[in-house]
Amino acid sequence: MVGTTIECFMTRSPHTIGHEETLATAHRMMRNHSIRHLPVLSGGRLVGLLSDRDVHLVETLKDVDPTKIAVSEAMTAEVFAVAPRSPLRTVASEMAEHKYGCAVVLDGRQVVGVFTTVDALKALAGLLEPDPSALPR
Repeated sequence: MVGTTIECFMTRSPHTIGHEETLATAHRMMRNHSIRHLPVLSGGRLVGLLSDRDVHLVETLKDVDPTKIAVSEAMTAEVFAVAPRSPLRTVASEMAEHKYGCAVVLDGRQVVGVFTTVDALKALAGLLEPDPSALPR
């Protein structure tokens, strides 16, 4: 079937953030770009994932200043990462089983995309009722 790998449905060239940046910076970036997940990098390498839930949780703690908390203190260090040619079925099953909000797509050590639950729903919609203009090229 055409377009059944993650690279066909992922969000390409995702926004990323450095591990030393502040939560305030991350929150602003997420809000400005309407995104819920930020791969966290250190020296160009993936070291974690920061979700909007992570940011919200820390921001609700008493006496916490988001301008003084580093992303590395709030991120999840264990990231579900996949290769671009990973089968859509396998990645979607894994995300559902473990309730992952996204998969970071790595080509070697380079972050080339993210595959989120929104991307999964778009893929499902396209596969259920193919609209030639909506299918990946």
